[in-house]
Amino acid sequence: MANVRNGPKAGGKPRRDVLASLKMASMEEISRAALPAEIMSSILDYLSPVDLIRAARSSKLLREMAYDDTRWVQKLKRMGCWNEFEARKHIEETFGTIANVESVEQQQAAEQTEQPISEQAPAMSLNTLSDGFDQITLSTSVPPEEVHELERDPVLGALKQVRSVRGEARIEYGKVHAALAPFYDDIITSGPSPDNLLFKEYPDPEHQAQILSQLRLFAKCDTTEGWRERNARLQSAISMFETAAMKEFRQGYESEDIDGAMRKYAHVLFTLNGGDSAIEFFINHNHLITRKSDLGRVADCIDGLNQRVKLEHTQAFFTRLSVAYNEEVSIINRAFPPSMNVGPAFVEKVAQDVLYPFLTAIFDELHRSNLEPYLIAVSGTFAQCLNLSEALLPIQNTTDTLDEFLHHIVAKVYEPHIDLYLAEELDHFRKNSAAVVDEWDRQLSEQAASTESFLMSNVNRQADKRDFLTSFKKVIMAPVNILPSFSSSKSSETKSDQESVGSEPSSSLKSPNRFSTIASPALTPTVEAPPTTELAAKAAVMKSKLEGIRSLFSIEIALSLVHSAKSSLDRAAQFVRIGGETGAAAKQQCEAIFVSLLRILGHQHLIVGFNKAVDHLSNYRPREQGERDQAGVEPLVTFLELVNVGDLILQMMDVFYEQELVGAKITDRNDFLDPAVKEKKKFEQILDERVAAGLNKGIDVLMEEVDYILATRQQATDFNPDVSTDPYRKTMDVAVSETAAAVVDVVSSHTQMLVGSTDKSTLDVFNQEVGLRLFTALCKHLKRQRISIEGSLKLISDMNHYFKFIQSLKNNDLLLYFKAFRELAQIYLIDPSDAKELATIIADADRFYGIWRVEEVYEFAERRADWFQGGPYGENLAFGYQDPAAAVTAWGDEGQKYNYKLPTGFSEETGHFTQLVWRATREVGCAAFNCGYQDVSDAKDKDGRYTRAQGWYVVCEYSPAGNVVGNQNAFFRMNVQSASTYSGPETTGSATGTSASATATATSGVEELMICEDGKPRFMYGSAKIRSLMHCHLSYYQRRVQKFP
Repeated sequence: MANVRNGPKAGGKPRRDVLASLKMASMEEISRAALPAEIMSSILDYLSPVDLIRAARSSKLLREMAYDDTRWVQKLKRMGCWNEFEARKHIEETFGTIANVESVEQQQAAEQTEQPISEQAPAMSLNTLSDGFDQITLSTSVPPEEVHELERDPVLGALKQVRSVRGEARIEYGKVHAALAPFYDDIITSGPSPDNLLFKEYPDPEHQAQILSQLRLFAKCDTTEGWRERNARLQSAISMFETAAMKEFRQGYESEDIDGAMRKYAHVLFTLNGGDSAIEFFINHNHLITRKSDLGRVADCIDGLNQRVKLEHTQAFFTRLSVAYNEEVSIINRAFPPSMNVGPAFVEKVAQDVLYPFLTAIFDELHRSNLEPYLIAVSGTFAQCLNLSEALLPIQNTTDTLDEFLHHIVAKVYEPHIDLYLAEELDHFRKNSAAVVDEWDRQLSEQAASTESFLMSNVNRQADKRDFLTSFKKVIMAPVNILPSFSSSKSSETKSDQESVGSEPSSSLKSPNRFSTIASPALTPTVEAPPTTELAAKAAVMKSKLEGIRSLFSIEIALSLVHSAKSSLDRAAQFVRIGGETGAAAKQQCEAIFVSLLRILGHQHLIVGFNKAVDHLSNYRPREQGERDQAGVEPLVTFLELVNVGDLILQMMDVFYEQELVGAKITDRNDFLDPAVKEKKKFEQILDERVAAGLNKGIDVLMEEVDYILATRQQATDFNPDVSTDPYRKTMDVAVSETAAAVVDVVSSHTQMLVGSTDKSTLDVFNQEVGLRLFTALCKHLKRQRISIEGSLKLISDMNHYFKFIQSLKNNDLLLYFKAFRELAQIYLIDPSDAKELATIIADADRFYGIWRVEEVYEFAERRADWFQGGPYGENLAFGYQDPAAAVTAWGDEGQKYNYKLPTGFSEETGHFTQLVWRATREVGCAAFNCGYQDVSDAKDKDGRYTRAQGWYVVCEYSPAGNVVGNQNAFFRMNVQSASTYSGPETTGSATGTSASATATATSGVEELMICEDGKPRFMYGSAKIRSLMHCHLSYYQRRVQKFP
């Protein structure tokens, strides 16, 4: 065991190795100090281009960082030489678009899988840029003359020759640096001086300006320390050059060397920095600005005597301004490059320093002294300003926008004045229009007052009161024309008025002063001597008022207001062309002027005139006018003339509205909310209402005239020739009676006046109302007549004449009424022997088209001359009274309605009374029968008409009959008298038996009735006289009365 290798004992410490520490040690690399790449890149940004190139030489890493293309692109961008769009275009042309790359990868993948491309999803073949997009042309070319210059000297166009190519930005910058850095460093080193390298090598000012302009851009990439001082030195050099060039430019302008020095240095300054200094000098020191006092003075444009504007002088100012303006524009077009935008600044300067002060001074002076010239001046000069653009030369490169720009400048000049002008324009029109209408009303009032004062001046009221009855009889019994000169003078006056109205409009349109003269109302015709009685004076006053209807409003006043409104609208409408808020305000004021015109002309003139005319018509009484020779109703004729004038004025408003507002596009006729449209409709509505009211009154007056003609002209012998006392009476004339012809002439003449002056609907309503009222008047008139068989021929002729007139109105509804009249006239032609046939005709309601009931036809039949077989007696009928005395009292009470002053013959209102008190009646017989019906509620139909007799039925017959018409109502004057004028019963000899005659007072019916019994007259009062009358002469005549079935 001695030979065994002793090893370490188990569990003991190992033996120490000498190299253990060395083996356990590891080799560690000691790193050198290094900066992050981002910091290094930021440091390189602060290096100058020369230092940047030097740093690139020190290591590859720095070279990569220094040659980074983005660093040089940034420098080119600062100089304004980099075009990003052109750079992208270059990359796409070189490497293709994304679509091209995808197409190539797809083709490679198809070859690897050995699948035909056609089996895959179809793809567009995009090999070039133009395959996917429209081909465009991008060019940075320079003018041909500059190309040759750049080829000769690349320094002049160093910045223009830079190409925008990714990866070559450093090379492009190097070219610029090599060209411009020597001049930049020389200026920075030696400072601005005429001895700088730039001015030595390039003596031409245009070349110097080009290089200085490039140096100004080149200095923007100088970001190293001290760049502000270097940039300031460069700017000093540029300023020195600019000052020298401006001096030459100014000398060229002042010496009028426009095409030489001025043009040359204008281009030099434009090349240097855009020529702002040259533009500023020219705008502020051109001859138009410096010599503006030679264009005109404010005092020359205002008349010192009447403070009115002289537009011819303002036009001369604008003419001189246009000449001076064109001279300066010619200089601009010759001297300045087309690229320099001199025109707008020059026009604004002229407007601000020349035009605005001149116009403002005129406006302020006129506004303080006289408002109307102020309005004329604002609108007139505005129009002259707008017309000025036609005489101005166009400025280069502004031909398309010059007119629009000039309008904008003119609007800017007038904008401070427009609000005040529009307000004053509207207020001026309102005040002056109201003054014209008020003056017209004042003249009418003074004329009416003076006329009434003149007519009443010769009246002795006390004497007239004492002799009232005498003057009354004089007026009534012998009516005369109080003012005989009215008719002739009025006709001539009317003619002259029509001639003046026809000739006035053309001359009035040319009148420069709308409010200088006011058309005066028609003067009152001269009267030789005023009336001497109050009745005559009042009649004359009424006649003068009626004749003055035609002067209640005047077409001359309407023309004056329309001309004034047109002038105001023409002035204000010019500012609508400005547009914007100002144009909208001007449009609103134009509508306000039209609204004011309608209100003043309508409410203050036309409507007032129509109201007065209607009032005059209401007070007109044809029966009180005495005998007249006129063919028509004078007040109605004049009112219809007034309607024609009103219709003419309405048509004038329509034409004015269409031409001045709709035609000028100030308002829209379809806009029902527009103020002008609303006011126009209101004006038409009010005018139509007044015309309708006047026509209604006119119909009343016309029908009163018809009643007057029927009552005064219809002779008793017209329809009953047998009562004629003429022993030489010839054969009956069957022609149309004079009365029917006169009625048709009067009615037709008045209806024809409305043709053409009113719309068809109004005319139809008027004609229908006239026809119906005429029908009613003829019915009443026919019931007052006695018609014989021989007289029925004339009646038939009259009815045919009325029918033809109604037929001319072209109203089928009216024709039925007058067809019924023609049928009715036939019942008077039937012989008494054919009484059965007469009864059949009367009972045939269809024969009369349902116009009359059988009872009403029966009433007409009673007007036959042969109806009463017992003799020609007068008759009074009554039913429904509680006793016979009440019926007779009711007849007597009709006397309250009778006019003793102007008796107009028989009427239904007073017919019972006039028969009751008829002086010539000598015999009376009465009969009464009690029908026994006390409750009358069941005796009426739905229309309230009685269908049977009620209470007592009373009949009285009188002989001789009363209510005889005669000529001029002479029988009524003699037989119907008041108590104060009663002369006793008419005695022509004693009558057989007893006689009765009666009269009544004019105040309360039959208050005093004289009854003659046994030949002894005595007065009886109260019910006693009624009972006496009822039983008086009952035996003379009695008529059998049967109860209605």
